[in-house]
Amino acid sequence: MFLHIGSDVVARSEDIIGVFDMDNTTISVRDREFLSNAQRCGEVVNICDDLPKSYVVTSYDGKSSVYISSVSTQTIYKRSCSKKLIF
Repeated sequence: MFLHIGSDVVARSEDIIGVFDMDNTTISVRDREFLSNAQRCGEVVNICDDLPKSYVVTSYDGKSSVYISSVSTQTIYKRSCSKKLIF
């Protein structure tokens, strides 16, 4: 199943490691270090047109990606619970 995570981007649900709220996680030093390290390694993909609300961490074939999204964690969660498949 594919999950729409923002803009025109979809991710395979089995590749998603986690979806994190931008406001709550950027307070933590450890989370800020994680995002900074991902940025330095070229793993961050900004798919956000507006204010970022979440970031989605994925892993496929040993390669990690962090998608910065304007879609809230609640919306992504609701989409993941939907029975509709996106192809």
